[in-house]
Amino acid sequence: MRERAVSGTSEGPAPAADLDRPVVTESEIDTPPRTEPPGHPPYRSVFTAAPLAMAVVDREGMVVSANDSLGALLGSAPDELAGAVAADLVDLTCDARTWHAYREVLRGRQSRLRCTRRLKHPDGHSLWVQVTVAPLPAEDRAVLLSVADISSRQELQSRLRHLQMHDPVTRLPNRTLFFERLSAALEAESYEQSGTGRIGLCYLDLDGFKAINDTLGHRVGDRLLTSVAERLTRCADEAGRSRPSVPLVARLGGDEFALLVEDSTGTEQLAELAESVLEAVQDPFDISGQRLSVSASIGVVERHAAGTTPTALMQAADTTLYWAKADGKSRWTLFDPERNAHRMTRQALASTLRPAIDRGEFQLEYQPLVGMEDDRLHGVEALIRWNHPQFGVLTPNRFIGLAEEDGSIVPLGRWVLRTACRQARRWQLDHPDEPPIFVSVNVAVRQVWDSDLVADVAQTLAETGLAPHLLQLELTESAVMGSAGRPLQALKALSDMGVRIAIDDFGTGYSNLAYLSRLPVSVLKLDGTFVRGFQYDDRDPSTRPNPADEVVVEAMIQLAHRLGLTVTAECVETSAQATRLRRIGCDTGQGWLYSRPVPPDRISELLGTPGVQAGVGNP
Repeated sequence: MRERAVSGTSEGPAPAADLDRPVVTESEIDTPPRTEPPGHPPYRSVFTAAPLAMAVVDREGMVVSANDSLGALLGSAPDELAGAVAADLVDLTCDARTWHAYREVLRGRQSRLRCTRRLKHPDGHSLWVQVTVAPLPAEDRAVLLSVADISSRQELQSRLRHLQMHDPVTRLPNRTLFFERLSAALEAESYEQSGTGRIGLCYLDLDGFKAINDTLGHRVGDRLLTSVAERLTRCADEAGRSRPSVPLVARLGGDEFALLVEDSTGTEQLAELAESVLEAVQDPFDISGQRLSVSASIGVVERHAAGTTPTALMQAADTTLYWAKADGKSRWTLFDPERNAHRMTRQALASTLRPAIDRGEFQLEYQPLVGMEDDRLHGVEALIRWNHPQFGVLTPNRFIGLAEEDGSIVPLGRWVLRTACRQARRWQLDHPDEPPIFVSVNVAVRQVWDSDLVADVAQTLAETGLAPHLLQLELTESAVMGSAGRPLQALKALSDMGVRIAIDDFGTGYSNLAYLSRLPVSVLKLDGTFVRGFQYDDRDPSTRPNPADEVVVEAMIQLAHRLGLTVTAECVETSAQATRLRRIGCDTGQGWLYSRPVPPDRISELLGTPGVQAGVGNP
C-alpha cells in the first residue's frame, strides 16, 4: 500500500519540528480533517447545522450566539438573539425552583437543568417546549441552551389526560379529576392567599334510577344520566353568575354526582344550590319518547377548608347523603356534627362490644322490687352497665340495641344470667334467716332464636345452686305477644322448669289479655307511662291526674289477677303513687321511691329491714 505522510492540519503547514513525527498510514485515518476556521470551537459546524434549536449562553446568562433553528422557533433572526437574556427567551424565571436551578447551572454547581415551558410565538400561537441547559467545557466558560418543540406530544398528552379525567357518558369530570380539584382546593396556599377560606359540597344520588336502568335498559339509563348532567351544569352555571367561580360538577360513578363549591360563603349558598338541583332533577325527562321521573337525595357539607381533608369531607358528605335517604329521599340534608358524633360513637361501641365481654368491662346493678302490702324486698331486677374505657359508664339503652343487631346479645345475655344467679345465691347464703329474694333478668328475643335459652338457664341454675322459682325472666310485650314455634316452646319449657316469666313494659304493645291467658306468663310489669299518671299530691288539687288513667290501670290489674298473674308497677317515684297503686291492688312496685339501681352490697343492706323506705337504697 502506498503511504502518505500527514504533514499538518488544514490550519497551515506543520512546523519543522513536526517532520520527525511518525508516519500514519491512510488506513488509520477514519475521520475527515477538521474544517473549523481558526478561533472557533470544534462544535461550531454542528451547532450551525443542527435542527435542534440551540444557543450558547455565557456565565452571566446572556446569549452569545444562537443557531438558525432557535431563531425560527422563537420567530427572530439568530443575530437578533445575541445579547438577549436567555432566561427571558424561554421563561425560566416563572417559578423560583426553576430559576434557582438555572442559576446553579450557570455557576457550575449543577450539571443540568431540564424543564417544560409554554411559550408565545410572535405570530400569536402558543407552543410547548422542553428546555435543557448543560455546561460546555470549562475553558469555554459558557453553557449550551437547547430548546425542543414538544407541542404535538403535549397536545396528545392533553387529549389522553382529558379522556382519563372525564366520564365518557356525561362528559363531566370524573372521580379522579374531582378529587384532584378537591385536594388542590384544600391546600393551605390555595385558600390562605385569597377567597373565603371555606369549601362546600353537594353530594347527590338519584332516587329511582336503578329501576329505570333495570327495566328500560342501560342505553336509556345513560341518556338519562346525560340529561341529568346537563341540568346540573346549568344549575352550577346559574349559581356561579354572581360568584367568583362556578361550582365544579362531576360524576363520581353510577348515579352519584357532586357539586364542589370553592370559596363558599356559607351554608345558605349551599342550601340554595341544593334546592335548585332538587327542582331541576324533579322535572320529568323526555328520553327516547318516554317521560321519565326521578328525584335526588343530597348530602350538603359546608365548612372551613383549614383542617379539612378530602377523605373527611367525603365521609361527611356520604354520611349526610345517607341521612337524606333515611329521612325519606327527595330532599337535601345538612351535615350535623352532633348527629355524626352519635353515629361515630355507635360505630365505636359496635366494634368494641364483643371484645369488651372478654375484657370484663360489664357489671350488674340491682333495683329492688318491693311488695306493696308489706314494703319488704321481694326481689331485684339485674341491670347491666358497661364501664367503657373511653365513654365512661353506659346504660343499656346505649348498647343493647347494637348487641341485638350483631348477635353479641347471646354471649352477653349468658354472662348476665350467670352473674345475676350467682349473686342471688350469694345473698341467700349470706342471709339464711331472711326469706330468699328472686332475681329478674331481661332476655332479648334473639337469645331465644340464636341460642338454646332453656339449656343455658338449666345449666346456670345447676352451677349456681339457685332454685328455679328465684329466677324471673323478663321479655318485652312485643316479643312475647304473638309468639309461636320455638319462642313459645322455650317459654313453656322454662315455665315448666319453675322459672317465672314476666312481660316487661306491658301496655305499650299488643295488650292482648285474651291471648295472654294461653302464654306461660306469671307476671305483668306495667309500663311507667301508666304509673306516672298517679304522680300527684293529695293536698294540691292542681296536680290531680285524669281519672281515666286510674280506671285503665285498675282494670288491667283486675284482669291480670283473674288470669292468675301478679302485677308490678314500674317508675314508682312518690308515696302518693305507691298509696294509690296499693289501693287498687298492685302487687309489687319498682322505682326511685324505693331505690335507684345499686351495687350488690347495697342490696345486702336492705335485706332484713322491716320496710324499704324512700331513699334507703339510694346512693
